[in-house]
Amino acid sequence: MAIRFQYNKTSLQQQEKALKMRLRTLPTIKSKESALRQQVKQTKREVDLLEEKLEQELRGYQGMVSLWDEFDASLITVDRVDLSMKKIAGVLLPVLDGIHYEVRPFSIFNAPSWWAEGIELLKTLATTGIEAEFLRLKMEYLEHARKKTTQKVNLFEKVQIPGYQDAIRKIKRFLEDEESLSKASQKIMRTNIELRKQKEEEEAAQ
Repeated sequence: MAIRFQYNKTSLQQQEKALKMRLRTLPTIKSKESALRQQVKQTKREVDLLEEKLEQELRGYQGMVSLWDEFDASLITVDRVDLSMKKIAGVLLPVLDGIHYEVRPFSIFNAPSWWAEGIELLKTLATTGIEAEFLRLKMEYLEHARKKTTQKVNLFEKVQIPGYQDAIRKIKRFLEDEESLSKASQKIMRTNIELRKQKEEEEAAQ
């Protein structure tokens, strides 16, 4: 991104103001990037733990696989999921507040005795799976925000700050050269005036 500027004092003030703002803002953006990076790592660990927990729960009930053929899966459904929004490291994220299940009534006399336990098992597995899914979603949001913040840090550090510094240097050099030329011109003019005056005085004396 090329920095637009003009070779005058007004433009110099604008460039200096823009540079000062970016130098002041950069540490805050870097701090945000660091916080987001930590949040991404932490959330990834939480996702990995939940997925491992889900696998362990599934392995623990492998002995019941043959029984699930006689289970009526329509007995339990997810009724609703409660969500809220929360700011974490400056990013608005969905937060899972609760999961509500609907259990259809069934006859405890006609159904196998283990169905009640099976319903609770499905609740446990579904809760772990939904929690893991929401954490993955949270991680994606955080990673997206982290990438955007990193891009902004790079833009400031590698493009805009050096660009404004270069523009300020060029304007200052131009103004200094202009001032030197102006002083030199004034000196030449004064010398010419003095020489003309001296010549006039000499001619008047003759």
